[in-house]
Amino acid sequence: MATRTATPTSRRTPLTRERVLQAALAIADHDGIPALTMRALAERLGVEAMSLYHHLPNKDAVLDGVIEAVFAEVEQEVGGFAAPDDVDAATWALALRGRILAARRVLLRHPWAPLLMNQRGAAGPNAMRHVDGLVGVMRAGGLSHDLIHHALHAFGSRLFGYVQELGDDSATPTPVALEQLAMIAPHLAAMLGDVVHDEPDTTLGWCDDQFEFEFGLDLLLEGLERRRRAEAGR
Repeated sequence: MATRTATPTSRRTPLTRERVLQAALAIADHDGIPALTMRALAERLGVEAMSLYHHLPNKDAVLDGVIEAVFAEVEQEVGGFAAPDDVDAATWALALRGRILAARRVLLRHPWAPLLMNQRGAAGPNAMRHVDGLVGVMRAGGLSHDLIHHALHAFGSRLFGYVQELGDDSATPTPVALEQLAMIAPHLAAMLGDVVHDEPDTTLGWCDDQFEFEFGLDLLLEGLERRRRAEAGR
């Protein structure tokens, strides 16, 4: 009697919430948030759209989930959200700066994320843990809760690694535009004439976005350090 040889069957990778969110991130990174639909997500994963709802109940949950996934990347980039034990009055500003710039590096990999964060409103658990770690760093550095509270307002979106920029590449001043501007705003035209850059890799078009981000961040950190020393000297 002939024996039947079993044929190997392909096993589909189980669908998980993590897999769905990673696929959603890939779509958003490649095609933008408008392309992130439940149908596109199902097609990318090779499943029926209804299968997604066992892990994320609707598109809003997907959008909130991708933001949380981005901040999970921030946690990896930072090396953990909890403030290190060795942060003190001499190192808090450097530690805080490093964390904020780490968050910025992650968001530059996901340029759609800041706008989505603003649209979604309330921050999720990972984003809150990120801010909690920043507060912990400032507290370990000797800043009072009152000063930290004001600092959070002053930092604004920089805590998350971005600032809301005005304008785009099409706003790059041209010589003709500067001449016209000089007729009504000579001081502004003179400044723009000096600071215009021709650097296609920058994110603002006419100025170095990374430099401006760090410049503003450093001004805030220097001001907070002066306030911290003033409080400590009371």
